[in-house]
Amino acid sequence: MSGIWNDVDLYFSNKLHTEDPIMNSILKANAEAGLPAIDVSPNQGKFLHLLAKISGAKNILEIGTLGGYSSVWLARALPEDGRLITLEYEAKHAKVAEANIKNAGLADKIHIMVGAALKTLPTLQEKGLSGFDLIFIDADKPNNPEYLKWALELSGPGTVIVVDNVIRDGKVIDQDSKDPSVMGVRTFIDRLSEEPRIDSTVLQTVGMKGYDGFVIGIVKE
Repeated sequence: MSGIWNDVDLYFSNKLHTEDPIMNSILKANAEAGLPAIDVSPNQGKFLHLLAKISGAKNILEIGTLGGYSSVWLARALPEDGRLITLEYEAKHAKVAEANIKNAGLADKIHIMVGAALKTLPTLQEKGLSGFDLIFIDADKPNNPEYLKWALELSGPGTVIVVDNVIRDGKVIDQDSKDPSVMGVRTFIDRLSEEPRIDSTVLQTVGMKGYDGFVIGIVKE
C-alpha cells in the first residue's frame, strides 16, 4: 500500500500547493548535508502552517529542528511580530537549519537553540520565553514524556500541542516492545491519558512518510 500512499500524497501536494522553490531547496540542502530524511512531508508541513494560522499563534516552540523544514512552515504563519524558538541537539543539523532559515528570509523570526532539549527547556522561562501559543514536539521519542511535562510548563490556556510520530507503523500497541522509541511513545500516551490539564486526540496518517500519526491537544482554561 505504501506506493499508493506516496502517489496520493503527491496528487494532493501538486493540486493544493503552489510550486515552492524555498521549501524544495531546504529538502535538497538537507539531503546534500546527509541529514536523515525524517522531515515532515509537504502536506504535513502545510497542515502545521494552517494549524498555526487557525490558532492565531504568535509565539511557537519547536522541539526538534533537523534542517528547519517544519520550522519554516510554522514561521511562515507567524504575524509580523511573531517568533519561533526551535531546539536542536545536533550542532551539524542546526548549522544546516540556520542556512535554510536565512535562505527563507526568516532569520529574524526563528531562533535556534543548540543542545539537549531537556537542558535547554528549563532555561526558557528565566529568559522570558514561555506562554507559547503552539508547541510542536518532533524529537527523540524516548524523551517524549519529559517533553510533555515541559510543554505544559511553558504553555497557557488555549496552547495547542502537537506531537509527531506516535503510531510507529502500528507498533505503539505492542505492550511488549523493547524499542526505546515505542516505549517512549507508550509512556507519553499513558502520561497524557492521566493529565487533566490537556484535552487531546490522535490522528493516524499514511503517505510518503509511511504509516504514522500525531497527537494534537489543547491546554484547558
